[in-house]
Amino acid sequence: MRNPLSEKAAALKPSGIRKFFDIVSEMKDALSLGVGEPDFDTPWHIRDEGIYSLEKGRTFYTSNAGLKELRGEIASYLKRKLGIEYDPDHEVLVTVGGSEAIDIGMRAVLNPGDEVLIPQPSFVSYEPCAIMADGVPVIIDLKEEDEFRLTAAELRAAVTDKTKLLVLPFPNNPTGAIMERKDLEEIAEVIREKDLLVMSDEIYSELTYKGEHVSIASLPGMRERTILINGFSKAYAMTGWRLGYACGPKEILEQMTKLHQFAIMCAPTTSQYAAVEALRNGDGDVAEMRESYDQRRRYLLHAFREMGLECFEPYGAFYVFPCIREFGMTSEEFATRFLEEEKVAVVPGTAFGDCGEGYLRISYAYSLENLKVAIGRLERFVKKLRES
Repeated sequence: MRNPLSEKAAALKPSGIRKFFDIVSEMKDALSLGVGEPDFDTPWHIRDEGIYSLEKGRTFYTSNAGLKELRGEIASYLKRKLGIEYDPDHEVLVTVGGSEAIDIGMRAVLNPGDEVLIPQPSFVSYEPCAIMADGVPVIIDLKEEDEFRLTAAELRAAVTDKTKLLVLPFPNNPTGAIMERKDLEEIAEVIREKDLLVMSDEIYSELTYKGEHVSIASLPGMRERTILINGFSKAYAMTGWRLGYACGPKEILEQMTKLHQFAIMCAPTTSQYAAVEALRNGDGDVAEMRESYDQRRRYLLHAFREMGLECFEPYGAFYVFPCIREFGMTSEEFATRFLEEEKVAVVPGTAFGDCGEGYLRISYAYSLENLKVAIGRLERFVKKLRES
């Protein structure tokens, strides 16, 4: 029998995040700090709207691009929050999570051999999506001394005559790094000069702890070359509703909508009605959750300082990225031993790119009570390693 598999698909590595999640799910009394999922329930008024839509029998397909009402609310939200205007009829697409938007966005703009610049450490899906779209991933290693921000010099050095797309993953998963206006202005100059497209993944835009989030699409000359990606999973604790969106130039969104049409048809209808309510009346919920995350963030940073564990201060998302190089182990070895000996799951930094070696991703999308237990175990583990 001939090989039934696509060589390209078979060559992709599985997600390094899921490996530890699968192990901890079968380990008694284990704590997981590995999954980027809010521990909050979706706010009741949002759930009520989803329930009401079912009670009203709204179980039909929506238009391919999404409910017109929702697209209008997304456009209003982005104008209000970021100062960017999008035409809800032609420049907004509702997707099945931000992940689908990343996938079809790359497939809509890449030709075989086009290079995609991917700053790492970053979300695990960018590189495989680029490969499946016949693009060529080019990795830019971000540095802790730059607070894991992308610099104009790093960007310029990575650009070739084959470069077409830059992925901009900020606020960042796994590091928690952000890009402020000055940082964005400096790289925008290079982007315009080199005539690049940008995929700006802003799924954590509401979870910033140092000033207001700034989108690169809001800068002069950038809206027309940016695919802005966002969604409802992180800010509104709606991970299981599977709802995201993409905004950008009409000619790109038309092609993305066509791919979405053939592969997906439309995003879940119930989720879309709930998302309308989230955008209209969810600002208070977001602020409350953000304040709680910030409290947990500050607690972890203080705990790391107390145990002498090096960690730069993150200002976005809900992750910290402590350095464990002092222990002479790989990230994989440290995470494996920590799980086996203390029953706490964290994610090796290498799950997010080779330059994540020597770091761990720890999520604080968990209750303060669980964090305190897990940090107590980490302190005991670190002390044992230093004494051995």
